[in-house]
Amino acid sequence: MTWSTREVADLAGTTVNAVRHYHQVGLLEHPERSSNGYKSYEVPHLVQLLRIRRLRELGVPIDQIDRVAAGDERAFAALEDIDADLAVTIDRLQQARAEIRTIIDGATTADLPRGFENIAADLTPTERSLMLIYSQVYDDEAMRDLRAMLESDPADVRSDFDALPEDADEQTRIGMAARYAVGLAHDLRTYPWLSDPLAHHRGRPQMTWEAVAESVAALYNPAQLDVIARAHVIALAMIADV
Repeated sequence: MTWSTREVADLAGTTVNAVRHYHQVGLLEHPERSSNGYKSYEVPHLVQLLRIRRLRELGVPIDQIDRVAAGDERAFAALEDIDADLAVTIDRLQQARAEIRTIIDGATTADLPRGFENIAADLTPTERSLMLIYSQVYDDEAMRDLRAMLESDPADVRSDFDALPEDADEQTRIGMAARYAVGLAHDLRTYPWLSDPLAHHRGRPQMTWEAVAESVAALYNPAQLDVIARAHVIALAMIADV
């Protein structure tokens, strides 16, 4: 029994274009043609095509299929590379499934980077946005430190700062800056890199700095930005007095 190109492609679970491509690159032998001029594929062609498909599904590059099929030792190095890539992909997918599960279970939200799931309920919308941005510009060590800061900084100070209106009066700003400075001074002492945030950047330093500055300016209102500036001055003085 013989099959046409369309039929053998259907039997192998592939497309006519794929069959033609395998012919072009020399992976699949050309069959004889019948009296009407059409190709007539036989069982050996089908088996050969299925082997090609099998190796392609495993991720073997087209130019390595002949070697792998023939047991070429050099081709097995390519398989080792594919296996390593698959292991990385599996780890990534398993982590993604675990994170999706935490979102479904309500333990976190979709707008938080990995590692912040357990503190999601304690973060303000602005803090969640900043952590998501920071995760793109800072390395893993910096993100671990930022999480530790959020866990240690007084929740009431953070919530009051988040609720500070843009028209807050002078006395309110002074009081908020004094409270904010206490935690900031602790963080600056504990995590010296905060004085040089580019020490833990992922990409180009200038881009990192601009991204952080733009994010803070966009997410906080003028009164909050004023409090941050005042608190920073106070915190530096507190550190210098120690």
